[in-house]
Amino acid sequence: MCFFLYVASPLTLSEVRSMLPAGLTADLLPPAEQGELRALHPDAQTIARVLLGGCSCGLVTERKTPASEDEARLRVRYRELGYSRDQVVRALSVHRRALELRAQPAGHWPKAFAGFVAEHARNAGPTLYYLQFGHDGLQHVAGGAPRPILTADVRAFPGVWLPEDAPTLVVRDEGA
Repeated sequence: MCFFLYVASPLTLSEVRSMLPAGLTADLLPPAEQGELRALHPDAQTIARVLLGGCSCGLVTERKTPASEDEARLRVRYRELGYSRDQVVRALSVHRRALELRAQPAGHWPKAFAGFVAEHARNAGPTLYYLQFGHDGLQHVAGGAPRPILTADVRAFPGVWLPEDAPTLVVRDEGA
């Protein structure tokens, strides 16, 4: 179990990938998992998951050093959800994939991702983002209309602008 970040974009998958900072990847969701996000953003052409290593944790939380502190926080959450030891071990192995990437200064990935989000909105228009803690693909998406946020707020609050389980529509500032 980790955080996974989903994007519903008016751009094609190759266009989204070309805009991502080096080190991030985007994978198309299976058609069966796209429906709820597509319903929230009908202009979306691509519904994808954005990853740093095997999950999206590094985009929305600061990785702790040593890694054992980071994993301890995840283990607590897994226990709260009632996951078995085998499920926890598998999830942590996915989470550790980001450690294989070249080390970056603290805060690098949330800032780099916020820059991507702002630039994406400038080029593509309103784009939906959804953050979920899970591991079995996109689960049920929280109901309600997406919460709008301006690109200036995304840039001002990297790593915290996207709340968990709240569809968020990023729109370009008038002056941007």
